[in-house]
Amino acid sequence: MGSHRFNGRLVFFFILGLILNAGGNALTVALNLGSPVWTAACVNVAHALHVSLGLIMVYWGAALVIATILITRKIQGWRTVKNVVFMVLFAALVNWLSKWFEQTPLMTLPIIVRVLLDFGGIGLIAAGVSLYQRVNWMLHPCDDLMQIVRFRFFEGSANRAMLAVYLPAVLITVLCVWDTHHLWAVNIGTIFALVFQGWLIGVADRRLFRQLKHRGFDD
Repeated sequence: MGSHRFNGRLVFFFILGLILNAGGNALTVALNLGSPVWTAACVNVAHALHVSLGLIMVYWGAALVIATILITRKIQGWRTVKNVVFMVLFAALVNWLSKWFEQTPLMTLPIIVRVLLDFGGIGLIAAGVSLYQRVNWMLHPCDDLMQIVRFRFFEGSANRAMLAVYLPAVLITVLCVWDTHHLWAVNIGTIFALVFQGWLIGVADRRLFRQLKHRGFDD
């Protein structure tokens, strides 16, 4: 990523994107009607290893940082530090917010309302990713990797890039199910995310705060 001046307007978009993404992920985890593919993979690994979701999300983030280094064939220390900081903040927020959502009356709502809320959570995630990818200051390692794959291999197509980045998560989830004989956080919402999340990110890029453009991208 190229260096660029950071200002108050971009701080706003970055914080808003982080909150939307973490809140959307936490909502889908609490509803248990299908989380985005990587989040679902983390939930299943957490159950398989009997550790906290936040810790697993940190480990996955570290693995994705390594994958980014391998694809770009260069180590950018400051970029990696920022990705790690984002990852820790994001994991803590998702872990805390998901527990908070579980204590609310959400679980007692009619199933159709919960399904729509789950879809809405995935929409919030797409909006959040779109915002802080365009700011391009500090990214979750998964979103950093997706953005690199998007512009390097798929001519800017968010949908195709998201599907490519999701493939390892699908394989990890299958391995966890084979080991535990249980499946968590995978449901209709996961299918919705697999099919539509990349497309929703592209829509948000074009429709949400249209004055905010992709910036500082040189990978």
